[in-house]
Amino acid sequence: MSSKKKHKQGKVLILSGPSGSGKTTLHKALLGSPKLKGKIVKSISATTRAKRQGERENKDYLFLTETVFAKRILRGYFLEWEKVFDNYYGTPKRQVLNLLKKGKHVLMCIDVKGADHINRQFPQAVKIFIKPPSIQALHQRLRKRASETPKSLQRRIKVAQQELKRAKDYDYVIINGSLERAKADLEKLVAKALGIR
Repeated sequence: MSSKKKHKQGKVLILSGPSGSGKTTLHKALLGSPKLKGKIVKSISATTRAKRQGERENKDYLFLTETVFAKRILRGYFLEWEKVFDNYYGTPKRQVLNLLKKGKHVLMCIDVKGADHINRQFPQAVKIFIKPPSIQALHQRLRKRASETPKSLQRRIKVAQQELKRAKDYDYVIINGSLERAKADLEKLVAKALGIR
């Protein structure tokens, strides 16, 4: 008889929302939550976009060239992948499956298309959509970034409006008007969904 402890399979948690909804900030807050620390782990996405200031390889993203990314697509390396605003993003398969096997709950911060792919493979995934309080607030947040050209800003707003229509397909919706309130609501919701007291 094996003395190895059998882990209960972990769950997949999907966090989606349009650019400017604050999903990345809430994703970081969730991972840093004392109540959830060690219970949920981050799925590290691969991307072809340039590294931003302060980002670290294998901590924030797995940074790949387009050539390497394309080869990995062909090898079946990704659970899902998408081209988003001129860059490729993908979720490495082996990393996620290994974490779930160890009983870890895996948190994925992905767009709605990526979420559709993951949901087909993990129908029991807990799906949470982050919404801005209004489309006007979203416009302001995107403008405040000052990292967009007027053309790319318009494109992001157009995509965001389409993505907002998909909120109804998620299990839960968090409205991020006040960041502190949204953090508290999200932590409570995740703890309840995972049975963490």
